[in-house]
Amino acid sequence: MSSMQIAKAESETVREVLETQIRPGEYRHWKLEVEGAVAWLFLDVEETGGLRPDYALKLNSYDLLVDMELADAVTRLRFEQPQVSVVVVTSAKPNVFSAGANIYMLRGASHPFKVNFCKYTNETRLAMEEATAKSGQTYLAALNGVTSGGGYELALACDEIHLVDDRISAVSLPEIPYLGVLPGTGGLTRLVDKRHVRRDRADVFSTLAEGIKGKRAVEWNLVDAVHPPSRWDEAIRRRIAARTVEKPDCTGIALHPLEKERTGREIRYRHVTLTVDPQSRTAKLTVRGPESFAELPDDPSKIGCEWYPLALFRELDDVLVELRFNWEEIGVILIQAEGDLQRVLDLDRSLEQHAGNWFVREVRLLIGRTLKRMDYTARTFFTLIEPGSCFGGFLLELALASDRIYMLNDDQGRNRIATTALNANAFPMGNGLSRLAQRFLAEPERAAKLAPRGGETYDAEAALAEGLVTAVPDEIDWSEEIRLAVEERAALSPDALSGMEASLRFAGPETMETKIFGRLATWQNWIFQRPNATGERGSLTLYGRPESPQFDKRRT
Repeated sequence: MSSMQIAKAESETVREVLETQIRPGEYRHWKLEVEGAVAWLFLDVEETGGLRPDYALKLNSYDLLVDMELADAVTRLRFEQPQVSVVVVTSAKPNVFSAGANIYMLRGASHPFKVNFCKYTNETRLAMEEATAKSGQTYLAALNGVTSGGGYELALACDEIHLVDDRISAVSLPEIPYLGVLPGTGGLTRLVDKRHVRRDRADVFSTLAEGIKGKRAVEWNLVDAVHPPSRWDEAIRRRIAARTVEKPDCTGIALHPLEKERTGREIRYRHVTLTVDPQSRTAKLTVRGPESFAELPDDPSKIGCEWYPLALFRELDDVLVELRFNWEEIGVILIQAEGDLQRVLDLDRSLEQHAGNWFVREVRLLIGRTLKRMDYTARTFFTLIEPGSCFGGFLLELALASDRIYMLNDDQGRNRIATTALNANAFPMGNGLSRLAQRFLAEPERAAKLAPRGGETYDAEAALAEGLVTAVPDEIDWSEEIRLAVEERAALSPDALSGMEASLRFAGPETMETKIFGRLATWQNWIFQRPNATGERGSLTLYGRPESPQFDKRRT
């Protein structure tokens, strides 16, 4: 299957789109092998398997497709192979682990693509770290060759890093000296926040193009250990054995391909529909509530990937990636949820009561990752709540993640939302807070009160009084107020909105994760537009040519 597909819009114009769904058995760049409680992920990039034909993926360099396969593998290991407790990330090619992100891919990409590529790879790395912390799947990097740039950043996402000591192989972050940009998938932040590399050493390392190898890499805490080639296999096997934990009660489920139909300006899934209006730069994201409810069996995993919360949020995750890479000019997303609120609350209760089960735990973590992807997506999200909506508990999180919430104030009080205990902190943001807690930073007691066990429902006026919604127009003003809000938003500068939304979405404490997305993504956004990187004489533009970049030496 080609990574690019042709889609025909309603105007009969034809455009290329990226197919965002990876299907089992179609990996071209990774080999996944499972041996009981141990999984091996071999990076073996196919040089001609890139997103575009104008570059070759040499030396295990990667583009978006390589990382999409990795993201799929990380998720599948959690659901399909939950018995795995150690995941070894290594290379199938001799003498090289990875040269990092392919520079020719970056050079020829649009500015939005470059920034979204960095975001996506970061989200994949964070999913690996979460799997180690919460799913009992420890990632171990076995660097059996030269490891540069994004390749080392992939290793930094692992819990342990082992490097072959062959006098040649080194780890490096050469983006600053070579390319005039930053290690875009969190490298600088993970060096100091995660591995606690001393600031002056991190400074030297990040400006040393050739990198650091051997005992010095261990001394500086850039890697955990180095091993000579003669003892490499033995050392890695020994570390695997030390980290392996048997999990006999976990039997995985298959993640079947999503039901997905693309027609012109609409993408329809089983539970989600995205309808795009390029002329107004808006889209409508409609969620359909559960069709029925049944109590979970003693072994919840028996219900499989069709369980509504899992199926829905797999679709929502896919549609967010669609928006980022296939609809760059869409600026405002209107979220609606249609269905039976009580059924949603019944499902919400199952998610709470069975939290100790591995399958339900993984569903909750997937919901949390998808909501974070929404947080990190540079688009405006407005939630519209009308009679017949089903925003309650875990589905209310979609509204709480939005920039504004409009709720119709109907005369009969039929329009209602519901908060539950899951809104307390089942799906924390990157800063560690629940969306309710962040909403009421000055009143933490209010956030606690609004997430009771058993749930609480609110009509429009009560929701406004509690601070749960932004505005409650009546039936006379509803259409006009929404129209004006959307048109005004769509007319504003996309760059200014991206900066504003990112600043407002992450109030409260700062973490490694918020630094990566709040700081790094902002700096990358800026650096990728500067002439020093992408101008006619910039580092990325001249990469691979026998010419030196010409920098504007003024510091800003």
